[in-house]
Amino acid sequence: MFLGIDLGTSGLRALLVDENGTPVGSAEAHYTVSHPHSGWSEQDPAEWTAALDRAVAELRAAHPEFHALKGIGVAGHMHGATLMDSADQVLRPCILWNDTRSHAEAAILDADPQFRAISANIVFPGFTAPKLEWVRLHEPEIFAKTARVLLPAAYLNWYLTGAHVADMSDSAGTSWFDCGGRDWSDDLLHASHMRRDQMPRLVEGSHPAGHLRRELAAEWGVQGQVTVAGGAGDNAAAACGIGARAEGQGFVSLGTSGVLLAARDGFAPAADTALHTFCHAIPGQWYQMGVMLSATDSLNWLAQITGKRPADLTRALGDGLTAPGRERFLPYLSGERTPHNDAEIRGSFTGLGTDTTVEDLTRAVMAGVAYGLRDSAEALRATGADLGQLFALGGGCASALWVEMLATVLDVPMALPEGGEFGAALGAARLGLMAATGAEPADVLTPPDVARVILPNTDLQPAYDADYQAFKAAYPAIRKIQ
Repeated sequence: MFLGIDLGTSGLRALLVDENGTPVGSAEAHYTVSHPHSGWSEQDPAEWTAALDRAVAELRAAHPEFHALKGIGVAGHMHGATLMDSADQVLRPCILWNDTRSHAEAAILDADPQFRAISANIVFPGFTAPKLEWVRLHEPEIFAKTARVLLPAAYLNWYLTGAHVADMSDSAGTSWFDCGGRDWSDDLLHASHMRRDQMPRLVEGSHPAGHLRRELAAEWGVQGQVTVAGGAGDNAAAACGIGARAEGQGFVSLGTSGVLLAARDGFAPAADTALHTFCHAIPGQWYQMGVMLSATDSLNWLAQITGKRPADLTRALGDGLTAPGRERFLPYLSGERTPHNDAEIRGSFTGLGTDTTVEDLTRAVMAGVAYGLRDSAEALRATGADLGQLFALGGGCASALWVEMLATVLDVPMALPEGGEFGAALGAARLGLMAATGAEPADVLTPPDVARVILPNTDLQPAYDADYQAFKAAYPAIRKIQ
């Protein structure tokens, strides 16, 4: 048996799989996020370990075969700063990925050209390094006691093994990491008043990080030695779960935010485009992703103000894709990441008339989200990424019409997976399996069965291409007047 742990922002999911990687059972436990001030987002790491204990207890009760556990992998939300003293006591609540208090510190670090050159990424306020700069300036007594900084997944690795260890994919999102060299950067650490000895030991995500502590193994009723893998950041784990491990493989996630992720065989950063370039969770591989902040969130917003459900809005458009309308929507309701790195931009409708209907607005919103994801696709292609057939994931993909629009706008066939497991928890379990058995990624990180492939509508592509060019031109005009 192998256990995959997906440490999310609002809850933890534990997935038990067998020697073939087939899911056996799962359990979830939830916790809260604290917002003590506007823009702050914190969590007590003790809630993560308590949630893990609850989930494991549920799995043990439902599945007696749990006692034969051989490997564990942890996936976690990235960028969080868990500060520990020399006695491994947590000094303050973990500052989470969506905490924006360190925007000023991030801008200062990002103005130093070595950060983008070495880390391969813009220093975003959500990344780990500016968080520690904020602590240094605003909580100097805490900073002085900080002996170790662990990301959330690495904190669970410590809880499981007693060792301070992290994987490459998660560490790549700290702004302290040489992403091309797959190691901590002494230069970046020094530039942000940190030291290498405060960082966890690095391993590849599919390699052993340690073994389950004897006390915990006894508490869990586990027989024999259990290997804990290096693990992964959540998106790298999701790529492992969907089988995106090499060039030409990737996915589009149409959730609250939108993600376009492509696995890469080589290192080809493009920080100025606001693409994230991170190490993959397996050796010798990287991945890149573009992120838009309001994907299905845009449709949810329209549903709220029209008093309808999102599914009713999309259903009213029928099953067949039509040409884009006169109305245009810029989906920047909460700012935008790729390619603009603009936290202040806001969305807009243009082209409205007295004849504009709710259906016209819905079509414009769906197209605007598709164009936002094409911005990421264009940035990825400029780095040489091969965007072959992509898996379509997330709640928005329940609309076949939206998936066809995406396929047409991105000029990529979109594969809808069969129902079942293919997320970060499965990816984490696969990492645990590889770490415990020595199995090769090519044999373990396989894609799910495909229920349906939706092809680009070649008849409508010229119209959508022209509308996308107009969408791109609208951003600087809107930004100028806001």
